Amino acid sequence: MRKPIIAITGSAGKTTTKEMLASILKQRWKTFKSFENGNDTWYTSQYKKQIRSADQAVVLEYGMKKKGDITKHCRLIKPWIGIITNVGKAHIGHFKNGLRGIAAAKSELIHEMDPSGVLFINRDDKNSRLLQVKAFKGKVFTIGIYGPADYRAVKVTYTASGAKFSIRLRGKMKVFYIPCYGECNVYNALFAIAVSNHLGCSVSQIRKGLRRMEMPYARLSIKKMANRITIIDDSFNTKPELDPAVNVLQHHGWGNRRKIAVLGDIQDLGKYAKSIHLAQGRKLARKGLDLLYTYGRHSRYLGIGAMKLGLPRDKFKHFTNVADLKGQLSKQLRPGTVF
Repeated sequence: MRKPIIAITGSAGKTTTKEMLASILKQRWKTFKSFENGNDTWYTSQYKKQIRSADQAVVLEYGMKKKGDITKHCRLIKPWIGIITNVGKAHIGHFKNGLRGIAAAKSELIHEMDPSGVLFINRDDKNSRLLQVKAFKGKVFTIGIYGPADYRAVKVTYTASGAKFSIRLRGKMKVFYIPCYGECNVYNALFAIAVSNHLGCSVSQIRKGLRRMEMPYARLSIKKMANRITIIDDSFNTKPELDPAVNVLQHHGWGNRRKIAVLGDIQDLGKYAKSIHLAQGRKLARKGLDLLYTYGRHSRYLGIGAMKLGLPRDKFKHFTNVADLKGQLSKQLRPGTVF
């Protein structure tokens, strides 16, 4: 079998999927992976120099902020396995055609990767239907949770330390555990399982790799402090879809503990900034928050959107000064609070 060269793109989940997949492949092969979230074309040019013949598998992130970026990645290092995690509104301010423009830019991976290769996409992500998959001549596999897919997670449950789910591999149901939170990470794990299974990794290698993965910094990291205070840290960057972090705050067995969301601006939205913040705010109204604090230029619209759908005015406060926000948070450090 030729050396697997795997490229991962998508609006969210690239780094975590890369870490999961690389950790699995390391159980079988000497594996080169991209550095942390180093995923622009400069990094790819450096990886091209760093990859050695001794590396038996290569797992890379291909980041994208504008049309043509992924084409440049592929012409530096052409993958024959591609993953498109999802199509979301990240960097939508750079695209005149909105989501269609983003999907077209992501589709550059489909056009530029080895045409005899293998492509993996998210069946549950409605925006991924905008991808130009019909142009691909190779094999296409799907992952999902809520509907038919080639690799579908069922019986998804969440524990105090991660998530557990079952998936049919080679005709038999197998149970997997990931040491991280959120439905988004189940999707990321599905991609890692699907690709590694396609490459012939055993179930034990997949399980071991998932257990040993290095969780990327500040991506749904759970920090347990004194007095049962818990911090859900998803602060690496703020994406247009806030659901993953807020859903963990809402659902992961916190019971009746106080829940406080602290949210900043969603970046790179351009003319869509106000409307996207308002839309995400309307979702927040249904998340059972005790308090909502926002900081930044546009994030106040999160609170405005939430109040339009019923969040009481006294549960929302917007800050323009970091010191003021820190001061207010220090007053909320009551035992059992989840941030």
